[in-house]
Amino acid sequence: MKLVGTVLASSVYFGAAWGLLTCMDNFCHPSKLLVGSPWTCPGDDVFYNASIIWGVVGPLRMFGRLGVFARMNYFFLVGILAPVPVRILSRMFPEKKWIMLINMPIIISGPPSVPPATAVNNICWLTIGVFFNIYVYRRCKSWWARHNYILSAGLDAGVAFMAILCYYTLLIRDINGMRWWGLDLDDHYPLASCPTAPGIKVGDCPVFH
Repeated sequence: MKLVGTVLASSVYFGAAWGLLTCMDNFCHPSKLLVGSPWTCPGDDVFYNASIIWGVVGPLRMFGRLGVFARMNYFFLVGILAPVPVRILSRMFPEKKWIMLINMPIIISGPPSVPPATAVNNICWLTIGVFFNIYVYRRCKSWWARHNYILSAGLDAGVAFMAILCYYTLLIRDINGMRWWGLDLDDHYPLASCPTAPGIKVGDCPVFH
């Protein structure tokens, strides 16, 4: 069953990717796409940037003595010590059951998956997650235990199906939907793409010294 699922999923992924690459111009080129186009490949950009950081530039010039982010190494110490206060507080206040629900490894390791998405995606994710894992979990535990993971898989599959459906029904005809602030790709923070290395000037970005 796993082999069949793997072959089927790989075939669908390959076919969808091949169809998009051959039928769509400027795929994964945000500067050349129409305003509001979703085919900007944010996940691939993050993977490419990580390859440049760890492969071309190297950790020594990023997080070592030659880099500007050397102080970030102290967060390894923070990660080691972070669970200690939670454990101490849970012993001091055993009646506060919610303290034991604080999982510092998940809290610390979760944010790295945020960059590929925009603020709109994260707000939707947070709202749905809090509603089903706190409100529904407390009110309807039997329903949550039986259907929550199925619902999660259904939402993921729905997003993928809608992306393909929107492309073949709307985007292929250059119909990108209504204009609103959620379609912007920069999270409304123009300085996010500016360099932080000293002495480098790019456009209207501030220069650090």
